[in-house]
Amino acid sequence: MARRTGSADLPLHGGRVPPWLAERMATLGAIITQAVVHHYGRDAFLQRLSHPFWFQSFGAVMGMDWHSSGITTSVIGALKRGLAPLQDELGIYVCGGRGKHSRRTPDELSALGDRTGVDGVALTRASRLVAKVDSAAVQDGFELYLHGFFVTADGKWTVVQQGMNDHKQQARRYHWHSEGLRSFVDEPHSAIDGPSQGEIVNLTDHRADASRQAQLDLLAALGPDGIAREYAELTEQVAAQGDLLHLIMPEHHDVRSSDVFIRRLHGTLAAAAERGPLDFPELLLTPGVGARTVESLAMVAEVVHGTPYRFRDPARFSLAHGGKDRHPFPVPIKVYDETIGVLKSAVRQAKLGRDEELQALKRLDDQARRLELTATGRSFDAYVANERARSPALDGRSVFGWEADLAARDRITKR
Repeated sequence: MARRTGSADLPLHGGRVPPWLAERMATLGAIITQAVVHHYGRDAFLQRLSHPFWFQSFGAVMGMDWHSSGITTSVIGALKRGLAPLQDELGIYVCGGRGKHSRRTPDELSALGDRTGVDGVALTRASRLVAKVDSAAVQDGFELYLHGFFVTADGKWTVVQQGMNDHKQQARRYHWHSEGLRSFVDEPHSAIDGPSQGEIVNLTDHRADASRQAQLDLLAALGPDGIAREYAELTEQVAAQGDLLHLIMPEHHDVRSSDVFIRRLHGTLAAAAERGPLDFPELLLTPGVGARTVESLAMVAEVVHGTPYRFRDPARFSLAHGGKDRHPFPVPIKVYDETIGVLKSAVRQAKLGRDEELQALKRLDDQARRLELTATGRSFDAYVANERARSPALDGRSVFGWEADLAARDRITKR
């Protein structure tokens, strides 16, 4: 049975993911998915998607804005594109999306059922009920506009959907997982992600069972018009939101030292320095890029192997490949492409029964956890400043253009 696993509150941002980043996100997202499935299986991947902190970290490591509402749309879109050619091999299918794509979810699930034999009728019902609960049963002021449905070949699923509150310029993301749900109307969520909106009418809280029944009785006895008249004369006490995993992202766009667990960052960097010469000697032959790529690989490895408590600071994972809006620094294209190349090779070899390269990535993650207790290093601000300084050499790019071009323009302007 399914349940809601949690939620996230995010600043509401507009804009689009540029094609050069969208393509890389689709590739990296698919590779990370394959690595998770290889090590832990499909069910583990669904569980990760249903965890709001992991989901945010997953998007951040792919170079999307680390804290904004757009991370939900871009991650779902990247996985839908990236996993499309692999879906039958992995047994993982992605349906839905934003706007008109969300409304096509029932048709996509029905077609999937016809093609693969999964129960399309049951999945369509689940999709509709999940959307109804978060739009009608949880009255929190957010209007749903995005619905992503991830389903495996054996019918297990995770839903990631999001609503917006234009007045408050915020988005709220809801996570559901098909394991552990007893009822769609009795505490079904696994997590909700977002800032406090004051009191919320949560009719899915188990304490609201009597209220739900009373409302049905009132509807039968008075009808909608009668209820409206009575409501004008009564003040109701509403149930509070139940306890769920709840991620709240800050308003500020820049990544600050307070957003990152610095000892974990130091552990990652120390592990990259120690394991790099042992496990990635050929990569280190690329001057200026190789060592930096090993650092990114260590952060990706944590996304693959990390346990839930590791993702309380999603901003830390933006240090792997920066962000499209230059926060914490522009996307280092050379590093991003090297990371993809190494991971592609590792996954390809693992499919042939040779998982030495994937095991090297796991050793990176294991070493980082050991070293974070004792490792030291530069301050967060010094680390980011260094990344910005060498961004032109790493083919840094953002929605504002190539860093090398921007730097050249600045030099001309200052003459």
